[in-house]
Order: sequence, then structure tokens, then C-alpha cells
Amino acid sequence: MKKITSICAVVIAFISLTAMGMLAAEFKFDKETHDFGKIPVNKPVSYEYKFSNSGDQPIIISDVQPTCGCSVAEFTKTPVKPGEAGTIKVTFNAAAKGPFTKSFIVKSNTKTPVKTLTIKGIVE
Repeated sequence: MKKITSICAVVIAFISLTAMGMLAAEFKFDKETHDFGKIPVNKPVSYEYKFSNSGDQPIIISDVQPTCGCSVAEFTKTPVKPGEAGTIKVTFNAAAKGPFTKSFIVKSNTKTPVKTLTIKGIVE
């Protein structure tokens, strides 16, 4: 009898954990890469990535890290409920001429907990 009770407890725990894992927040970005084209040197440019929550739980962004010191990011700090939208605004200030590609690492509680957004262009 103890054996059957133990097996039932394990099966119920497994099913519960599996079901909880299926409910998750999920980003749906309009686009994940933005091309600024040609931009002037020492003049900051910004782009606002728009996303919606296509999951079942609120999205909570914990951090957005630029890959260089020439970029900064601002993001929606409040949880984004399922079906609602949020933004991540990135700003790049070019100090050197030439082509560039910069990334922003988005950390959140989504099914894909680390997402990369990219900007690119040419500094004239």
C-alpha cells in the first residue's frame, strides 16, 4: 500500500510540474533587428522595439544589457500581462566612422529567458 501511495505521489508531482511549465510568458517582437542606415558621427540615434506578450503569464524583464558602452537601453519595468504590449528603447551614440552592429541582451522570465536584439548601420 505504501508503494502505491508513493508512486501516486510521484506521478501527481510530475504532472503538476509539467503543467506549470506549460504556462509561461512569451515575447512576440515586431522585429528583432533594426538597420539605421547612414547616421552622423556623435549624434545619438534611438529605436524602440515593440513587443507583445503571446504567453499565459506576465512578462517581467529583469535587465537589458548593451554589448558596448556606446549604447543604453530603457525598457518597460512593470509586468506585461498576456495580450498586452511593452517596449525596449535602445540608443546608440557613435564616436567612430564606419559600419557597426551592436547587440542588446534581454533577460526575462519568458520561455526563452535570454533574447538578443540587434541594431546596425553605417556612421558617416
